[in-house]
Amino acid sequence: MNILILSAGTRNKVVEYFVKAMNGRGKVIATDMSSLAPAIYEADKFYIVPKMTAPDYLDVILDICKNENITGVLSLIDPELSLLAKNKERFEALGTTVIGSSYELCEMSLDKFQMFGWLTDHGYRCARSYMDKDQFFADEEAGKITYPVFVKPARGSASIAISKVFDRETVELLFAHDEGLMIQEFLDGQEIGADVYIDMISGEVISVFTKKKLKMRAGETDKAVSFKDEKLFALIEKFVKEAGYRGQIDIDIFDVDGEYYISEVNPRFGGGYPHAYECGCDHMKLIVENLSGRANSGRIGSYEEDIYMMKYNEVCIRKGN
Repeated sequence: MNILILSAGTRNKVVEYFVKAMNGRGKVIATDMSSLAPAIYEADKFYIVPKMTAPDYLDVILDICKNENITGVLSLIDPELSLLAKNKERFEALGTTVIGSSYELCEMSLDKFQMFGWLTDHGYRCARSYMDKDQFFADEEAGKITYPVFVKPARGSASIAISKVFDRETVELLFAHDEGLMIQEFLDGQEIGADVYIDMISGEVISVFTKKKLKMRAGETDKAVSFKDEKLFALIEKFVKEAGYRGQIDIDIFDVDGEYYISEVNPRFGGGYPHAYECGCDHMKLIVENLSGRANSGRIGSYEEDIYMMKYNEVCIRKGN
């Protein structure tokens, strides 16, 4: 069994955890477009590949899968999730399982306005959102929504190009200079992250880890503390099964006056996943079991509360070629 991790970047811990989970039963191979991506050096082997947008990119990845007898492949960046899911059958023809959710769910998760529509249609609390600024202005004048609000790309990640806006003039200015923007209600509450694994064989929610986010940096959780709430576990399980996600996902949630609002879903390992792993939620092991043809048994909330995660900088030193 060999596992391929695409766009490894700086996710050293994720690669390291996969190597531990494999425990010598096979290789963990990583890719990135840069030889200065430190996570690739945690793998048993790595490849430097073209940009994801290059015409031959997919063929390069398929060749790696063929030559390395890859059992399962996953990506650590959002745009690549849809590419893998869309070409699932091409990977399966090589005996490679795409570890993740369907193309439709990957696309919905990447498109925040589409996600808002799905959540609203299915009765989940979420931040009121608009693509039509005139509709937003009308609702603001009617008292249905108030400033501040967030203006952000409807399709985006890592908190890039997000603006907290306090007046109509700024909304008009931002919309005049960029396309594909949306306006989203500001949820004034505790932000929560959930690391969830849905069995790829049974479709059951196997593991849920929740943390209160204490500090963010560049769209990722920098400091957090673990906690448990059965009401939240039930909401996550219901939402995930109803939507149909598979494999590893990361959910952003807000607690506003005791009510949980679902914000966003990343159908991959989130930047704060090491917190879950170090608290005992080994999702790499669950993936290895699934790739071996075995379904996992449930262990929702099987971790200790009040455990803090604090990120810090580390360095990778390599001699040049």
